Amino acid sequence: MRPRLVTLAAVALAVAAVAFVIIRIAPSTRSQPTVADASLPTTPASFLGVYASGTPQAYQAIDHFSRATATKPNLVGYYSGWPEEFATSFAETVYRHGAVLILQMDPTHASVAEIAAGGYDDYLRSFASRVRAFGHAVVIGFGHEMNATWYSWGYGHVKASTFVAAWRHIVSLFRSQGADNVTWLWTINQDLKSTGPLVSWWPGARYVTWVGIDGYYYRPSDTFASVFGRTIAQVRAFTRKPVLLSETAAGAGADQAAKVRDLFMGMHEYQVLGLVWFDIAQHQGIYHQDWRVEGHPAAETAFRLAASRLTLTRP
Repeated sequence: MRPRLVTLAAVALAVAAVAFVIIRIAPSTRSQPTVADASLPTTPASFLGVYASGTPQAYQAIDHFSRATATKPNLVGYYSGWPEEFATSFAETVYRHGAVLILQMDPTHASVAEIAAGGYDDYLRSFASRVRAFGHAVVIGFGHEMNATWYSWGYGHVKASTFVAAWRHIVSLFRSQGADNVTWLWTINQDLKSTGPLVSWWPGARYVTWVGIDGYYYRPSDTFASVFGRTIAQVRAFTRKPVLLSETAAGAGADQAAKVRDLFMGMHEYQVLGLVWFDIAQHQGIYHQDWRVEGHPAAETAFRLAASRLTLTRP
């Protein structure tokens, strides 16, 4: 009987040890996002997003846009300056509203070369840790419109190869921190005579989830094809990654409603993921455009009707 008692005791101890390990690791395992968290649908015309003033400090402007357009956006964005931390509280508010957070990290006060060399890793690790702890899907872009000349990190200011190295470094660091709930949005400006060759800024398919294209209807003659068509064709020559119209709008005016209709029709025709409306009065610059649809009845009606035909995905 003694050998049997020893065996049973050993088994009991082993079971207790396993149970202890499970109890210790289970809470942290449940709290960590998995790769599936970032697997947002890629069905064409399934995303309707908005940028509005006051974010990420407040949500009122988003609610105002939603009421005016009778929509419930499933992408809600803000711009994150360097070295701002991840806006967890705003992210949670966005999630409670049934939307996915989309943010652009802009290195306005940083050296892109230093980012690539690891000089800001403490900041990036902190940011990634907060994103991971949030635990829901987040769409993140870095250095948007880098192929254009107007930002310090863009064409004519930073070598494309340096930007690519910084992009890859950021994505790799986030992944090493377990922030697998990120959809990486490589965001370019629509191709213009003044912009650089798109492919030179491409980090490679391993480092990009979606391609974002920013473009606006500035002139009465603008159409979806003239604003986005050439750029989409160029992108699809080197990648089949899904395309999101990551920042777009038509200025308030007599033809705004017609431009809204054209934008949505083009989104369907070109089979892009969706669009993010830049609902901001942008009075600086040469165009002095008010991009908001609120207060413009014809544009509001056009937006409501076009958006009602979308089947939006929810987190």
